[in-house]
Amino acid sequence: MPAFRDIVRRIDSIKNTQKITKAMQVVAATRLRRAQAAVQATRPYADKMIEVLQTVSERATEYKHPFLVRREGGRAVMILVTTDKGLCGAINVNNIRAGTRYMNENYTAKQQYVTLGRKGRDFLLRYRREVLAEVSNLPDRPTPGQVLPAVTVALEEYAKGNTDAVILCYAKWISTLRQEPTIRVLIPAEIPKREEQRQGPQADYIYEPEPEAVLDGLLPRYVETQVFQAVLENKASEYSAKMIAMQNATKAAGDLIDSLTLYANKVRQAGITTELMEIVSGAEAVSST
Repeated sequence: MPAFRDIVRRIDSIKNTQKITKAMQVVAATRLRRAQAAVQATRPYADKMIEVLQTVSERATEYKHPFLVRREGGRAVMILVTTDKGLCGAINVNNIRAGTRYMNENYTAKQQYVTLGRKGRDFLLRYRREVLAEVSNLPDRPTPGQVLPAVTVALEEYAKGNTDAVILCYAKWISTLRQEPTIRVLIPAEIPKREEQRQGPQADYIYEPEPEAVLDGLLPRYVETQVFQAVLENKASEYSAKMIAMQNATKAAGDLIDSLTLYANKVRQAGITTELMEIVSGAEAVSST
């Protein structure tokens, strides 16, 4: 049976750990609200870009941008979005598993990766996968300039004809308790169809220069916007998962403290009982002599 002091030291150590996990939970909750605000702030820009792309594609019906042409082949570049740090549940494992499984099932000829986040980069390099570019140590509020250089590498590979598709894998934020690994095909790009029945007046655009030139400039920006929005979604998922993980760790530490406190009381009571028995036995021995 361990000594009473050893159990008390262990309880104090777990209490210190509990304070750390509680603080990390509060920090993750604060950063989660900021990440959600950043995701919502980018949505109007993305919606307006889709609207312009829809009108441009309707006017340039005979023009086929290289990003719109579907290629037959088994080569692909995947942009894998993960986190830089751990302690955020299974979000990274789920992203990596979903991404590698999709690549193994659909693109077996040649697999290349562009990683946004240290966890995905380390995993792929450990298993000797081909990584074309990587970006790590992204701040809580990443900027497009920090993300787009790696994305440009994937777009150039497609433009050169070295790959047949560009895939995006990230964790989509559904709710605080739910984050789903999501896989999207960036290239060949699929412009969403315009809704047939929309309420209110619809905008009409006069393009200068021609719609084909506008499409040439917008399609790369559309792909870059999708990747940047995926990075923001992944940030929100990271902090959400981290908050839940730290909340569970704090609760588990409290349960362990209660269990050890009860055990310490039993050890202390057993020690007191043993000392009383020794005193009584010694008194009886003295009185008998």
